[in-house]
Amino acid sequence: MGKRGLDSLEVWQVAKELAVYVCSDVLPELPPEEKWSLSAQLRRSAQSIPANVAEGFGRYYYQEGVRFCYIARGSLEETYSQLSIARDLGYIDDELFAQVVEKTNKLRRLLNGYIAFLKRSKRGSDEPGAHLSVRELELNYGALDEMDIN
Repeated sequence: MGKRGLDSLEVWQVAKELAVYVCSDVLPELPPEEKWSLSAQLRRSAQSIPANVAEGFGRYYYQEGVRFCYIARGSLEETYSQLSIARDLGYIDDELFAQVVEKTNKLRRLLNGYIAFLKRSKRGSDEPGAHLSVRELELNYGALDEMDIN
């Protein structure tokens, strides 16, 4: 059976691989006292990357897909930052960190490429309501002061 839907999206596959790698290969290296701080934060940020790519993929309108990819990219940078801190604290060695850097760099390129693709494709831009916007009517709030609203 061929890949379909989300499973066919390379950026999601690589994001998921990074999350699994962090959880299975990096987190066990952290000391027990980091279980509820660095470890928990790293797990959440790493797992947030494929989750946000998936949520954006599930939205039809391209601007929502781009927005969720921006969130995924932010989570990727957060994950990298936490891993860099773990290395600086001596929790993970340089070899493990180098593997993580390679994986995050690859995912960063894929995410940026996918964002550019979504912007070019403008998927869903012809859907009914895609060009509508919601805005608040301007009210003269000063006129409310003059009214007797008691």
